[in-house]
Amino acid sequence: MLRDWIVNKLTDEEELCRKTLAQQLSISGTLANLLVQRGIRTYDQAKAFFRPEVGLLHDPFLLNDMDKAVERLNRALQQDEKILVYGDYDVDGTTAVALVYKFLQNFSTNIDYYIPDRNDEGYGVSYKGIDFAAENDFKLIIVLDCGIKAIEKVAYAAQRGVDIIICDHHTPDSELPKAVAVLDPKRTDSTYPYGHLSGCGVGFKLVQAFAIQYGISWDKLQPLLDLLAVSIASDIVPITGENRTLMHLGLKQLNASPSMGLKAIMELCELTDTKVTTSDIVFKIGPRINASGRMSSGKEAVELLIANNEETARRKGESIDQYNQLRKDLDKQATEEARKFIDATPTDEQTSSIVVYNQEWNKGVIGIVASRLSEHYYKPAVVLTLSNGFATGSARSVIGFDLYKAIDSCRDLLENFGGHTYAAGLTLRLENIAEFKERFQQYVEIHLKEEQQVPQIEIDAAIHFAEINHAFFSTLQQFAPFGPDNSKPVFVTYNVIDHQHRCRLVGQGNKHIKLDVRDITGGPSMSGIAFNAHDAENTIKYINSGMPFHICYTLEENNFNGKKSIQLMIKDIKIP
Repeated sequence: MLRDWIVNKLTDEEELCRKTLAQQLSISGTLANLLVQRGIRTYDQAKAFFRPEVGLLHDPFLLNDMDKAVERLNRALQQDEKILVYGDYDVDGTTAVALVYKFLQNFSTNIDYYIPDRNDEGYGVSYKGIDFAAENDFKLIIVLDCGIKAIEKVAYAAQRGVDIIICDHHTPDSELPKAVAVLDPKRTDSTYPYGHLSGCGVGFKLVQAFAIQYGISWDKLQPLLDLLAVSIASDIVPITGENRTLMHLGLKQLNASPSMGLKAIMELCELTDTKVTTSDIVFKIGPRINASGRMSSGKEAVELLIANNEETARRKGESIDQYNQLRKDLDKQATEEARKFIDATPTDEQTSSIVVYNQEWNKGVIGIVASRLSEHYYKPAVVLTLSNGFATGSARSVIGFDLYKAIDSCRDLLENFGGHTYAAGLTLRLENIAEFKERFQQYVEIHLKEEQQVPQIEIDAAIHFAEINHAFFSTLQQFAPFGPDNSKPVFVTYNVIDHQHRCRLVGQGNKHIKLDVRDITGGPSMSGIAFNAHDAENTIKYINSGMPFHICYTLEENNFNGKKSIQLMIKDIKIP
């Protein structure tokens, strides 16, 4: 699919900041440009960006109700009450449960955890989970990565003599559950300075607050940060502000001294002899942890993450890896079936959104299928399947379109829904599917802008190859950890040409283009690769003709036989 290139431009005010930063930091104008685009305006902000540290974390007591949460947790520990750590079955929820559970184990043996069954109980706080707590004499439930809309269920828990602390990060409705404490940076009355914590991040703020209140050293918190890094990367929250600091600290912990469970996963992913990055978590570690909740039970993921001996960790890791293989087969099959259905239905092909239903699809993979459909057709996509007599679905969006608002516009047709701008879940009656599809499409048709209907590549800066040297690349690496709102910088170089006839097609089916090019303005030649290049055969014919073309790319380090070099990872090629 052809993509639009959007080269970011600075305002006059931003240009002034760029020049000042370049001078203050003794860096190139291009690197200063990258900082300004990431909201860095001053020397102190740049220092915090390049040197994330514990001291930059916000006071957890700035979260509404944190004092109430800490007081109730302390009372439970002092009175030796049974505490149930309850979380969602996805990777954010299971890491959150593991983190809070491991911390509380330092102070009590009356701790257990609960992960609802995806098929039997569905998302969020369940009546079954509350009944389990009440019948087993749990007096306090700490709910993680869900609960912000569980008004009736929190009330039911109170009737059964069970208190609840909610640690969530999803968008609430106007009414909050009447829990002992509701910790959520997205509350409309929030006093917290950062609104994009993961579910596990909110759980971490709870234990951080407890540690501060009762003089517990940072040493008790630091080993938990690897779990937090996995959560932040996997849940696709912005890597900005406090999340950037937490991600930096978490990756440091993950690479230096991972927990036994995460170490077992890293071994399965062949990541033990390399520096683990955000990308490794997103594409390798996270999906494996997620697979447990998708294919079987999220409880197994928690068992892995809290494992305290190598044999248990290895065994659980292998089991979860098998789930991941099964998940891959099921999501591939469902994606192919969905695409065939859409392509065979002209009305679906012409609409600006996708809503598909198949009662046979596995509930655990529909989120992945929605992502694949959204990427392929570049449209907001909703994928529904049958679960407990209802249509249950996952939705994914395109850049710039608020999916949550689109689904919210159909709330009268829904039994339940929740989520974010780019990802959401929903449940509705089977008889409402047709009307939901129509209403959802109408909303998308009105609110989806023309430029949002074409895949875009945002480009940070136009540069010449002469700028690319080891000093430039070294500073660029300090922009990590990368992720949403702090993406790996994308550059464009115009008018490059084949260098010594070295550009060629490579790989199975000749779908990739190996490039060796030089900038016609001079400077060194650069090598690179374009995976799955658009119209590869015709593109290479043009390149081999010696005519100039444009490339956009990220910069990567290539390590071949112990020799390191800077390589272009080509995102797109354009022929003038």
